[in-house]
Amino acid sequence: MERIILWSLLIIGITLFFYSLRKTPIKDLILIFLLTSYFTIFLGVLVVEEKMIEYPISFLSNYFSSSLLYEYLLLPVVCIYFYQATNYSRYPSIILKCALYTSVLTSIEVLLERYTDLIEYHTWTWIHTFISIFFLMMFIRILMKLINRHDR
Repeated sequence: MERIILWSLLIIGITLFFYSLRKTPIKDLILIFLLTSYFTIFLGVLVVEEKMIEYPISFLSNYFSSSLLYEYLLLPVVCIYFYQATNYSRYPSIILKCALYTSVLTSIEVLLERYTDLIEYHTWTWIHTFISIFFLMMFIRILMKLINRHDR
């Protein structure tokens, strides 16, 4: 069952990625994708190597101990959609939308941890997930605002 979930998430992630690139400016969207992937590398490896969380079943588990699917595809794609949803928003709205996106991702992770063998919490909790994703998404959003301000 877990393999079916992984393959389904892979197909959904790839589809959403290509669908998200239909909007402009495409350079911003690709930059968001790459920046999010870049920063999640460090957080993901740190958390897994400290044995706070484990991914018993994942893609390329013989070579990587972290979740490639989540850290390199799904979270960056969600970050793209978050950026698109907040592109013209003010900060209170950005914070609210970030909390909403983060809540959905955290809820999905908790369900996967509870009912599948895809994720196993050791010292990690859903609160850690919520806080780390929230701050990562806000950081990427602020970073993109600074990059675009400098670009003009």
